Amino acid sequence: MRAVQVVELGGPEAIVVNDVAEPEAEGPFGPQVLVEVHAVGVSFPDLLLSRGEYQLKPEPPFTLGVDVAGVVRSAPEGSGLEPGQRVAAVGGYGGASEVAAFGTDSVFALPDRLSFDQGAALPMNYLTAQFALATRGHLQAGETVLVHGAAGGVGTATIQVAKGYGARTIAVTSTQEKAAYAKAAGADEAVLVEGFKDAVKELTDGRGVDVVMDVVGGDLMTDSLRSLAPLGRVLVVGFTQGAIPQVKVNRLLLNNTDVRGVGWGAYAMVRPGFMHDQWAELVPMMERGVIDPPVGATYALEDFGQALLDMDARKALGKLVVHVR
Repeated sequence: MRAVQVVELGGPEAIVVNDVAEPEAEGPFGPQVLVEVHAVGVSFPDLLLSRGEYQLKPEPPFTLGVDVAGVVRSAPEGSGLEPGQRVAAVGGYGGASEVAAFGTDSVFALPDRLSFDQGAALPMNYLTAQFALATRGHLQAGETVLVHGAAGGVGTATIQVAKGYGARTIAVTSTQEKAAYAKAAGADEAVLVEGFKDAVKELTDGRGVDVVMDVVGGDLMTDSLRSLAPLGRVLVVGFTQGAIPQVKVNRLLLNNTDVRGVGWGAYAMVRPGFMHDQWAELVPMMERGVIDPPVGATYALEDFGQALLDMDARKALGKLVVHVR
């Protein structure tokens, strides 16, 4: 079968499509769900994995692919999954292949109203958003959420999940085109990153926001803290800008605010049943249409590396998806 592989840690340019053996139903840790993959979501971990910069460090050659959607080929007895069932799935890597194997905790029934492309946009981004907002952010209906990187995959997911919980959302983007995209995804308001602190104060009548979702990092942290209302929380999800910001903790003390780390994978993937509980929380939002994952562009399997380059260049709007079938 065809699979997108890293044979040397040379980044997206070094990615190749190889013929590899299909996975077995019985894996090293027990029975597995075999999924005939139709679509693969492109993710930031794929980019880091291709360069050897991710916390997971598999030995090359290995197959990329974190998020997938497809059809169950076979499933362990008692898993609740049936051959032919439409599913989405998530793993550390290994999904960008014609057939992929996952543990039962990592495979979820895909509602009929969502396409395979949308299914490939769901698991990592939307489960991360749900974990960040509900588990780490303790978001309440009526609160206001500021979303950095709001036109990207995690950003649009955060907008929609926050809306599903009854929150108001303010998108922060680098261009007007991205602002329009974030609003089309469901954001209530959108502001440009240049001067966002003052714009947010104006939109909230000087009060500030309750939650900041930050996937960007870099030099946004100080103004993110200044944008918080009393008892506000900054949720640190990633550092797509590259730089890891420093926090002067006296700011937290004086304004009764928090900075909270969000490490969804490290938490969820070692707690059996946790991701299924998250999915169950999101399904009603999918069925109501509040969650409607925007897919910015699609690519052929052979162009997986180009998709990563486009994401790294911050050209991506919504989720980038690679077609396998």
